[in-house]
Amino acid sequence: MIELYHCDGARSFRALWMLEELGAEYRLHMLPFPPRFRAPAYLEINPLGTIPFMIVDGAAMSESSAILQYLADTHPGAGLSVAPSDRAYPDYLNFLHMGEATLTFPQTLYFRYAMLEPQERRNPQVAEDYRRWFLKRLDVAMGMMSGRDYACGDHFTAADISVGYAIKFAEALGLGDDLAPAAIQYFRRLEARPGYRRAMAVERDNAIE
Repeated sequence: MIELYHCDGARSFRALWMLEELGAEYRLHMLPFPPRFRAPAYLEINPLGTIPFMIVDGAAMSESSAILQYLADTHPGAGLSVAPSDRAYPDYLNFLHMGEATLTFPQTLYFRYAMLEPQERRNPQVAEDYRRWFLKRLDVAMGMMSGRDYACGDHFTAADISVGYAIKFAEALGLGDDLAPAAIQYFRRLEARPGYRRAMAVERDNAIE
């Protein structure tokens, strides 16, 4: 049994979405955000206090992109990975990791310094710098996908879950009006997927305060 620790709307949604795309059996543990402060007992499970956190076959994973890659590789019949022999493999790996390292990283700093910190600790200049950073890099990513429906052409993969979550997060942060049309159109294709809709329903049905 796979166990997934998740917070509403957080980057652990990538893992939840992936599990629903696979139709895999799993046990979901919902936590308040941020769990390291609001659920201190969680530190006994994951000393980092971060999410996602997935336990499978006694092994633990804490990186969202690594979880996607693991699940895609261990469920080859789902077709959500790309073989090393495939010409699209470089694009697959690049976008799979770009979603977290290049896109979500600046978003988390925007979130922190524009919204999460107490008012006296917020920093509008830092928030604005990272907002611009994210939007510029997303525009470049969309340019790299120009002429195709998904990160690897016409084939939906785990890489699209990685990048797609970053756009979902941007809309949740109130940056939807700043997104280029290409990014919005791309994400609308992704959120129309049954797997995405199931993941949203699971999250909603298990939400905690």
